[in-house]
Amino acid sequence: MRRGRLAPLLAVSVTAMLAPTLAASTATAAPAATPSNASSAAKGALDPYVKQKPQWKRCEADSPAEFECATIKVPLDYRVPGGKRIDLAISRIKSTAPKKRHGVLFSNPGGPGGQGLDMPLGMQETLPEAAQQKYDLIGFDPRGVGRSSPVSCDLEPEEENWLRPYKEATYDKDVTWAREVANKCKEKAGDTLPHITTRNTARDMDLLRAILGEKKISYVGYSYGTYLGAVYTQLFPGRADRFVLDSAVDPARAWRGMIQWWAEGAEPAFDRWTEWAAERSEKYGLGDTPKQVDRTFWDLVAQADEKPIELDGQLINGDDIRSGMRGAVFSPEYATEGFVELKKAAAGEPASAKKLAAFTGTHGTRTSGAAANTSEAPSDNMTASFWAVVCGDNSGAWSRDPESYRQDAIKDKGRYPLYGDFASSIKPCAFWDKSVEPATKVNNRVGSLVVQNEWDSQTPLPSGQALHADLKGSKMLTVLGGEGHGVYPNGNACTDGTVTGYLLTGKLPAKDVTCKATADSNAEARKNQKRDVLPGSPFPERAPDRF
Repeated sequence: MRRGRLAPLLAVSVTAMLAPTLAASTATAAPAATPSNASSAAKGALDPYVKQKPQWKRCEADSPAEFECATIKVPLDYRVPGGKRIDLAISRIKSTAPKKRHGVLFSNPGGPGGQGLDMPLGMQETLPEAAQQKYDLIGFDPRGVGRSSPVSCDLEPEEENWLRPYKEATYDKDVTWAREVANKCKEKAGDTLPHITTRNTARDMDLLRAILGEKKISYVGYSYGTYLGAVYTQLFPGRADRFVLDSAVDPARAWRGMIQWWAEGAEPAFDRWTEWAAERSEKYGLGDTPKQVDRTFWDLVAQADEKPIELDGQLINGDDIRSGMRGAVFSPEYATEGFVELKKAAAGEPASAKKLAAFTGTHGTRTSGAAANTSEAPSDNMTASFWAVVCGDNSGAWSRDPESYRQDAIKDKGRYPLYGDFASSIKPCAFWDKSVEPATKVNNRVGSLVVQNEWDSQTPLPSGQALHADLKGSKMLTVLGGEGHGVYPNGNACTDGTVTGYLLTGKLPAKDVTCKATADSNAEARKNQKRDVLPGSPFPERAPDRF
């Protein structure tokens, strides 16, 4: 759900008593180069921010009356809090039982670049009433996104198509594309983009906490939102209350390594799919053994490379099949049904467009910029903010040598044939400016609950296990056989009961929890496996090129 333009609603009042703690933690979270007297200096500069009193108003005439929005100001650069200010669009749905209220529950839908202003609406629809009594549900568009001073690189739609298969004949053009995207971003928003980072978004969250008059925040974050939550716990460990991190990012692999997880994680999922389809060969006819199913797949890829398959006027080549199958194989039934229809189309037979959805989206680009971005932000806002975070969080993860990307793409196509070259080939980060801060090392004992499906296409299981290991005070809930990206809530009594129980009581399980997926919970995951799901859902956006 996304509605029309939100008017700025900034006003100033008094919550000054919270300024010292915010200023001190902001100073400690700043770069090592910050002067030793930064705490007192930051305190004075941050006072006006903390004193803001949001002017809450109904978000839109057609939105629920209890869904309120406002706009506050935050520093563009927390190292210079007296400098340029930017907008942060915020929203809330207040506790339905003030006497039972525990605090505030922040949320993030994923991205980077996902708009989160409507998250309270989705949480209202899915959280049990007991949880809605416990919390004010708080949403926000992260800095640079949606209604929060949105950034743009003035990119054309084709320039947003960034997951490109390696081809020797076109690699030089791909290098030129990556360099031009970086140059356009620097030219259009070079003063702003270095500060659109996860660390600064975490600082915005803590500033909002102070403005709201809260000592701590609770949080539910999905996909990229797990990394945002983890960074918050690292910068502000004393402010984190009940943190649910669903479908988790491995902090050590932010961000090039996380993109490469898409290729690495797809290979065991592909093998699982060949076994699943072979066991049902009588129904689907793809082969009696996993090896035969494998051969059927790659034969069709080769055929489509020679003669692309026409689907409703769109030509599907072998790279499109590989790209679509990468996400599809995490749900074997979904992948099998789609691939069967693709074979029909290749043979010139009628095929189900609905079941072919995995193969008809444009890899690396959202299927509809307008549909994905209806907040009147620039059409390339999600892509621009994505690169700002993915490149700016940790520039050290990205080689400056274009030839190294060529070699990685060739090597990884051999190791991970389904998607290795897509994931490892050249990206704009190769030409991005150096990060203004060091990468965040996540290593703390803040209590949190990491929630993970076994078969997740965007953040594979080892990624969630890595975050769990970094967060020494966390417990992990693993859904064996769980398919899809985004777990809570999914109608599974084991998973939903564990997460809801933690949100209601603050008590983590005594030990890690294993739940088994049900047919219904996996069916829910397949239903949510779309290319564009706008915020307002408790699940992250389903674009195949985002977290």
